[in-house]
Amino acid sequence: MNTTGWIILIVVVVVVIAVIAIIAATVGRNRKREADRRRAEEMRQSAAQSELEAREREAKAARAAADAKQAEVDAERLRREAEERESAAAEARSHSEEAMRRADHVDPDVKTDKNGNRIEDARRADAQTTAPASAPAAPAASPAPADEAAAPVDDPARHARHEAPRFDDGTGTAR
Repeated sequence: MNTTGWIILIVVVVVVIAVIAIIAATVGRNRKREADRRRAEEMRQSAAQSELEAREREAKAARAAADAKQAEVDAERLRREAEERESAAAEARSHSEEAMRRADHVDPDVKTDKNGNRIEDARRADAQTTAPASAPAAPAASPAPADEAAAPVDDPARHARHEAPRFDDGTGTAR
């Protein structure tokens, strides 16, 4: 082959290589674009899933806040009910004490001052029943007199058997 043939052959080979390189680059770019599109779609789906999870968390947070608010309202209502009951209990105790003062005032055996309060150091039955559970047990009851009607009303020996119920817990010791 002559020189012109060689030059043409070299030019053709260079052109073929250039065309192959251009085609390879174009195909590579297309593949990269397609891969980028797939990756972008995956990222969008992930973002949509994250947004959904965020909405669910916001909804749970809103429910928790509403539950907390409802608990506050319930607590306030219960506090007011407790105050009302305490007030009613105090009023009932006041009425009870007033009735006891009136009864003491009417009773000829009980000495009272001008306000209706007892003067003597007599123990009242209601004071014994409201004593704390840790208080020492009352002394053993003395035998009841033959005529219980003749015994004084405030005789502690007469009421000792009625002070507090005894419970048998099965251990052999009564409490």
